[in-house]
Amino acid sequence: MITVSLILNILVLIPFCFALIMDFEKMQKVAGIFTPARGVLIAMYLTILTGSTLLLFFMDMKLAFALFFIQIVYKVLTPFTVKTINNPIVITNLFVALFHLVTIYTMIKTDTLHFDFLP
Repeated sequence: MITVSLILNILVLIPFCFALIMDFEKMQKVAGIFTPARGVLIAMYLTILTGSTLLLFFMDMKLAFALFFIQIVYKVLTPFTVKTINNPIVITNLFVALFHLVTIYTMIKTDTLHFDFLP
């Protein structure tokens, strides 16, 4: 499930980042014209893409958990910050967040994570 979530990130983010960077007209309709805020969004998505790719080759359960958890939080917040649920990016974010939530649930249920707490 972890590998599938990482691959999902990669498969969604490659075309999405490419479309944002190339500033395609269709992307402008859903993400707006290029602004510094979109530049930050591109940087964030490229970071998630890079992290997901590295985790495929150098698997670390705690890092994967952290990546998915952060994605779930910001993706669930997206409808509130964008102020609509009818945007294709928002809808995609919610589906990806749901998928990652299932992955995290599976990680916890199968005791994949071993957190070492200091006494």
